[in-house]
Amino acid sequence: MNEHILKSDDFLVSQTDEKGIILFANDDFCKIVGYTLDELVGKPHSIVRHKDMPKVAFKDLWDTVKRDKIWTGYVKNSTKSGDFYWVFATVYPMYDEVRKAKTYMSCRRKPSAQEINEAQELYKTLK
Repeated sequence: MNEHILKSDDFLVSQTDEKGIILFANDDFCKIVGYTLDELVGKPHSIVRHKDMPKVAFKDLWDTVKRDKIWTGYVKNSTKSGDFYWVFATVYPMYDEVRKAKTYMSCRRKPSAQEINEAQELYKTLK
């Protein structure tokens, strides 16, 4: 497994329904993860979840956004090829007027090396 380091101008965006099913992903997201938009839409967002991520991080994410609060955190994800990449994610709960349903928008950028190191140390203490 190789690390894919995001460029400073990469900005990954995806939208899911209340169950975490992908509704939309932008070009940067598709490029980094190695899936086409057609391969992603309708799949659970956990398709890019890395096994090293503590389950409690995602529990906190879901608990937060389901209370209509914004969640931020550092996430290690997997690509289709098995490589990995780190992001600083901000997840926004929102009401989608087109779908007439609550959805979640996730915007992600490149974290610094220090931020990744700090997240890795924290995640070693979590299950």
